[in-house]
Amino acid sequence: MNQSFTKLLGATILATSLMAQPAMASSAGGQEPNAVEMGADLIIARPVQLAATGIGAVVFLASLPFTVLGDNVGQAGKTLVAAPAKATFARCLGCVK
Repeated sequence: MNQSFTKLLGATILATSLMAQPAMASSAGGQEPNAVEMGADLIIARPVQLAATGIGAVVFLASLPFTVLGDNVGQAGKTLVAAPAKATFARCLGCVK
């Protein structure tokens, strides 16, 4: 790939992931999410959370020998894989939690 394209792609991914949190935080008051919040969740937050789930799974597998020795496989699995997967697949569209 062209180096300038790679930098542009990286900057776009970073900007998108940073925009996901304010969009999700707006319905924290216990209200029903509106169409903008649902759209931002679908287009921005869910893909970022899906990527976090995949990256967490890779990191979990890479750290597995060490977590077995440290006897904290369950905690590592919950933190690196289960929490992002739950946020990606089990949360309602536009909801914070």
